[in-house]
Amino acid sequence: MAKTQANYEAMYIINATLGDEDIAAVVEKFKSLIEASGTLKEMELMGKRRLAYPINDMPEGYYVLVKFTAAPDFPAELKRVFGITEGVIRALVTVSAD
Repeated sequence: MAKTQANYEAMYIINATLGDEDIAAVVEKFKSLIEASGTLKEMELMGKRRLAYPINDMPEGYYVLVKFTAAPDFPAELKRVFGITEGVIRALVTVSAD
């Protein structure tokens, strides 16, 4: 029998050189996308942090951690949207234990 829902975590980094309004717009875009296809459990705006290594000559990024429940096919779509969204410099979606 196929699973209908699973728990996931998504961590993404937004270009910190964007303005506050642009960062908020990117965060809201992914929040609404997740809510439309699953259940948002927790969203942690971690803020601006120093990157472990420069990405595209940027030393800092704005980190966001999202925990959600969704169908097993949704993470692939979420990864695709992360990849084509202007301002997202890195993203990772994993299956969560809880």
